Amino acid sequence: MTTQRHEFDPTPFLVEELPPRPRFSLRVRSGNRAALAAALSLELPASVGHRASGAGPEVLCLGPDEWTILVDEAAPLVAASRDACGQIPHSLVEISDREITLRVSGGQALTALTTGCPRDIEAMPVGQGARTLYDSATVTLWRDDRQDFRMDVWRSFLPHVRAILDQVTVELRSAL
Repeated sequence: MTTQRHEFDPTPFLVEELPPRPRFSLRVRSGNRAALAAALSLELPASVGHRASGAGPEVLCLGPDEWTILVDEAAPLVAASRDACGQIPHSLVEISDREITLRVSGGQALTALTTGCPRDIEAMPVGQGARTLYDSATVTLWRDDRQDFRMDVWRSFLPHVRAILDQVTVELRSAL
């Protein structure tokens, strides 16, 4: 008779705080979107939840006239915005200090996120994102892979969100 050995995974999912990155909120009317995108050398997705990413900036469409932009260096984007402001009315606000980004990944990442989120995260395609709630905190969720997410959390809500994720970890471990 052979005995099967089951490996115990003490970490059903991993939560990591990512290093800060320059982050901006961009608002522009839909009629000016294409002209501003060209002026800023950005792709501004037209559909809510869609994002553009590649070698340069990462851009997520949060609403019909709103985007979050992540860049490696703030100065070029700020300068391009300043140059375009006279011809293309828009608002570009740096929000780097407002939010902390958590990466939630691993086999139970989806379970951890759906525990506090009313949105159908499983239906969110890889490569998209959305503004949503996690318990009572407004967050921006980025789906990078099947079990790999980023969650932008307002700094003041971070202890609350971390406490919920810690509790989910305890509950998932006790179910094993």
